[in-house]
Amino acid sequence: MPLGRQAMRQEAARLAFRLLAGLLAVAVLAALSSACGGGKQAEEGQGTEAGGSQIVFASMRDGNPEIYVMNADGSAQTRLTNNPAVDTAPKWSPDGSRIAFTSTRDGNYDICVVNRDGSGEANLTGNPAADAAPAWSPDGSRIAFTSDRDGNSEIYVMKADGSAQTRLTNNPATDTGPQWSPDGSKIVFASDRDGNFEIYVMNADGSDQTNLTDNPAKDGAPAWSPDDSKIGFWSMRDGNFEIYVMNPDGSDQTNLTNNPAAEYLWTWSPDGSKIVFVSLRDGNEEVYVMNADGAGVLNLSNNPAVDAEPAWSPDGSHIVFDSFRGDNWDIYTVGVDGTGEARLTSVAAWDSQPVWSPRASRGR
Repeated sequence: MPLGRQAMRQEAARLAFRLLAGLLAVAVLAALSSACGGGKQAEEGQGTEAGGSQIVFASMRDGNPEIYVMNADGSAQTRLTNNPAVDTAPKWSPDGSRIAFTSTRDGNYDICVVNRDGSGEANLTGNPAADAAPAWSPDGSRIAFTSDRDGNSEIYVMKADGSAQTRLTNNPATDTGPQWSPDGSKIVFASDRDGNFEIYVMNADGSDQTNLTDNPAKDGAPAWSPDDSKIGFWSMRDGNFEIYVMNPDGSDQTNLTNNPAAEYLWTWSPDGSKIVFVSLRDGNEEVYVMNADGAGVLNLSNNPAVDAEPAWSPDGSHIVFDSFRGDNWDIYTVGVDGTGEARLTSVAAWDSQPVWSPRASRGR
C-alpha cells in the first residue's frame, strides 16, 4: 500500500537524517567507520565562559555542516567553524573548554578541536586515513578514537594535543565506538572479531581485551554508567534493537526496554539514575526516558514527527534533542518530566546533533 504524503515526508526525513546526522557512523562502519583553521570567534558577553551552560550542535545554515554553539535558552547562536567542508559530531571536553569534532576539510575524516569561543582550532590526527568517533578521557588529557589507517577499523588513543597517537587494538576485524570508564582505567568498545559485533573491554593501554557479551546476535554502542556499576549497550538478540545493561565483568545481562519496536540512541543521565533513548514503539521516532532499571518509561516528545538524538543537561533536569517537525531539523529542549518543551532553533536549515556543556553524558 503506498505511503501517504505525510508518511513519505517523514520517511524521507529519517533517511536524510541518517545520511547527515549519522554520516560519520556510516562512514566508520562501512570503511571499517592541512591544519584546521578559520573558526569564527564568539563575541564577548555571549555566555562563552568555561562554566556557562551552552549547547553545541551541527548546522547546515551556511550551506554545509558547521559547528555552532548557543546558550541553553537558544540565544547567542554562534558559528565556531567556517569552511566549505563537513564539520560534524561535536563532543565537549569534560571541563567544557574545548570541542572535538570530525571534519573532511583535508579530503578525509580527521579529528579536530576548537575552543568554546571559536579560537584555537586545530587538526589533531592529520592522517590520510579516516579518523572518527572521538571520545574524551574523563580527565580530558586523552582522546580515544577509531581509525582505518591500518586498512581496517582499529581503536587508537592520543593525547589531547594530538601527540602520541597509539593503536590499542590490532586485528583484521572492525573495532569501533570506544568509550572510557569513569576512572579512565578502561575502554569499552564494539568488535566483530568473533564473527558478529560484541561488546569488549580493555585496559586503557590496550591490554587484556575481553569479550563481555559473547552472544550470536549483534551488540553495540556500549557506555559505562557514571558510577562505574553498569555498562549499557544495544542488542539485537531479541530480533530488534533493545537497550541492555550488564555488570562491568559481563554478568547479569538484562533487557531494559523489552518492546517489539526498535530502541536506540540511548544515553545515561549525569547521575546514572535514568536513561534517555529513542523508540519506535508509538509508530514513529520519539524521545523517551526511563529509570536505570527499565521502569517508569515516559514519552517526552510525543509528536508525530521524527524526534531523535537526545542528550542530557548537566544537572539532569532537561533533555535536548532534534526534531523534523517542519521542513527541516530543529533543536528543542524538554523537562525530564515531559513538561516545558521549548524550540531553540528556527532557521530554514538543518540543525542537529545537540550536546549540552560542560560535560557530555555517556551513551550512544
